[in-house]
Amino acid sequence: MSPPLDTPLVPDPKSLLLALAQEHSLPDLLRVIVKRLAQTPRVPLARIWLIQPTFDCTGCAMLPECRNRAQCLHLVASAGQSQNPGVGPWTSLEGAFRRFPLGVRKVGRIAALGEPIEVPNLAQSPAEWVARPEWIEAEAITGFAGQPLTHRGVVLGVLAVFSRGPIDEDCMSWLRMIANHAAAAIATARAFAEVESLKKSLELENEYLRDEVTQAGAFGTLVGESPALHAVNRQIELVAPTESTVLVLGESGTGKELVAREIHHRSRRSERPLIKVNCASIPRELFESEFFGHVKGAFTGALRDRAGRFELADGGTLFLDEIGEIPLDLQAKLLRVLQEGELERVGEERTRRVDVRLVAATNRDLRVEADAGRFRQDLYYRLCVFPIDLPPLRKRKSDIPLLAEHFLELFSRKTGRPKPRLTIAATQRLQQYDWPGNVRELQFVLERAMISSSGGRLTIELPLRGTPAAHVPPALSPPDRVLTNAELRQIEAGNLRAALQATGGRIYGAGGAAELLGIKPTTLASRLKALGIRDVGKPIA
Repeated sequence: MSPPLDTPLVPDPKSLLLALAQEHSLPDLLRVIVKRLAQTPRVPLARIWLIQPTFDCTGCAMLPECRNRAQCLHLVASAGQSQNPGVGPWTSLEGAFRRFPLGVRKVGRIAALGEPIEVPNLAQSPAEWVARPEWIEAEAITGFAGQPLTHRGVVLGVLAVFSRGPIDEDCMSWLRMIANHAAAAIATARAFAEVESLKKSLELENEYLRDEVTQAGAFGTLVGESPALHAVNRQIELVAPTESTVLVLGESGTGKELVAREIHHRSRRSERPLIKVNCASIPRELFESEFFGHVKGAFTGALRDRAGRFELADGGTLFLDEIGEIPLDLQAKLLRVLQEGELERVGEERTRRVDVRLVAATNRDLRVEADAGRFRQDLYYRLCVFPIDLPPLRKRKSDIPLLAEHFLELFSRKTGRPKPRLTIAATQRLQQYDWPGNVRELQFVLERAMISSSGGRLTIELPLRGTPAAHVPPALSPPDRVLTNAELRQIEAGNLRAALQATGGRIYGAGGAAELLGIKPTTLASRLKALGIRDVGKPIA
């Protein structure tokens, strides 16, 4: 049974306009509009479609009529109630009319032309405008009003209202005004959502970059004057202004991350973030989430939406350290992001576009890994556009004095202690060592020396490179009987006395007894004390 004709189509339009102005959440705003319009029996159905990008047209009933599959009208809000018992409410966003191609049917034409279509009496409208005559008849629908949601000359979507009974001019005027206010409210809600998204992104960037700032200050910049380092600097100058992918090769501790930082700072992306990922430290099951992000509920422990490292690096540079550790099954997805600039968060169907410049690093030979099937060849060729081979410290020992002065100055500021003097003898000792741990090992050795230095004198303790050949003891034959603990202590005491005699009683430093025995000086001092050896030649107490 149709409602009385004197029932207003919009009972309280002023309060609806006020509600639109107060709502800043887009989903809540859309629900408010359709629910308030459909609260009277005069309106069996109110719906809103918004123009949005389309990534998957599978199952769309309008596909044969669609010409532009990049975007279309998506149903985002629906409210209404049938006059027949057991039917409705009509709140579902699925069905045959969940999408409309631009320019197709009444709703599509409204969006394409930006002009309303108002049909006070559907009985007098063209037959093709009524998609389901049986529904129109069953619900006693006689009128239709479709308004474009236009803000600052841009059509955002369509607001459609079906009515029982004819729509008079006064109701049409109110619907036009509601559509205009709704469009402005939608634009405002989107702006609020974008601000909130940027705020969350900045919070995540700060979380990721806080350690980056600390580490950058701890490691410094590229320091050195050797020909090998000049060659690396030249390569950085050539590739930094481009958008090419860079693969930094070198042993662990040579400063591959520092090279990535220099490339970023000298590029056009320097104002955007540099995001670092150590692939070796990520558990296998979290690789995809760490790189691409996830949505709430995607897996156990996903308590909120989280952007991945690629999204955080959007517009900037992503540094993937130890890239050879990425599992094979994820390498294909990584290759797709690098080639297409598209990704999906874990648990989400929406495709997101990112603009990221990649710098990768590894201490492996990726060509060998690719030939052995442990690394994708297509990804290797995509990464190896511009390789930079970083020389180990043992091949640029002329840089050691500059690096040592740099680190001592840094540690002096960090600890608030006077910078100790680096003597020629200390410098020579540093240059005589081969530094298997490269610059990182030099940094830690100098930090330890800075902590233990006293009176401005720098005491450098280098790892032992092995017992000198002149002091290699002869091979011992196994004893013919089991020795007692006292006998073992006597043998050990005799060996310690021999070491002290050979070094003139010196325990610490180069050529000391500790170095001869291959143990730390503190360990030797503890053993001498435990055995009661106070000077060379004195018997055990």
